[in-house]
Amino acid sequence: MKYSSCSLRLNNNNILDLHDLQKTVSYFLAEPSQLAWLDLSFNSISHIDKVLCELRELRVLYLHGNSIFILSEVDRLGALPHLHSITLHGNVIETNKAYRNRGISALPQLKTMDFSAVTQQERVMAELWHQSNSRIRSNKLLKS
Repeated sequence: MKYSSCSLRLNNNNILDLHDLQKTVSYFLAEPSQLAWLDLSFNSISHIDKVLCELRELRVLYLHGNSIFILSEVDRLGALPHLHSITLHGNVIETNKAYRNRGISALPQLKTMDFSAVTQQERVMAELWHQSNSRIRSNKLLKS
């Protein structure tokens, strides 16, 4: 018996990694490819695994209260064309001063981040941050 649902709550389960996520989603949902809302909050996830990018219909993703510590891994989620809401607060990455700019830059279709609306001003600032950061990386490559 599988659930006819497009949402799945896996929060508060002490999940360490997402390697078996597809298997888990397929176990519970009648149509796993239609998963649109996934709650993985308050686990022990330390990396944003590429397996999340296989959930092509994902619109809402809760990852708050985990142990994610590499900010650049947020970029992977840019492969999700419909993702419009994400939570990442309560992770180590939140302490990075570029945290919100990086998230908005990597996920330009976002409407909310950490339960807070993404404003037009934030989009402009994230774009400026991205352009500045790209120039810095280009200069470093030229010098090496």
